[in-house]
Amino acid sequence: MASIKEFQVTVDCAEPQRLAAFWCEVLGYVLPPPPEGFASWDAFNASGPTEDETRYFACSDPTGVGPRVLFQRVPEGKVVKNRVHLDVRVGTGLVGEERLATLQAECDRLVALGATCLRVLHADGVNESCINMQDIEGNEFCLD
Repeated sequence: MASIKEFQVTVDCAEPQRLAAFWCEVLGYVLPPPPEGFASWDAFNASGPTEDETRYFACSDPTGVGPRVLFQRVPEGKVVKNRVHLDVRVGTGLVGEERLATLQAECDRLVALGATCLRVLHADGVNESCINMQDIEGNEFCLD
């Protein structure tokens, strides 16, 4: 029998620290503390060469259950639809109007943080409602 593996989700982006902070708000994750001797990440970043500033930044589940998410700066911008996206499970166990209202409330909260709502997919008798969105750098994800 194969053993279960832990995994990390890695996201290519333009601004790792900013995107990590956004996803902390989405997932309830936390940013790591700054390295010892620094009062903040901004102070740490200011101490190094400019070209190395915030090449990587991660956030993690404070309970240790969910996967770590690493954001890495890349020179190219997002050109087409991302091939992997996250389904953020905010409506688990809910159906019908109650589910849609919960998803919409979370959508509204995330839009206020800079996300974009692309479309609401209404329940169709086979699948329950979900909302397709984009984060602050245009990466698609769903509220499910």
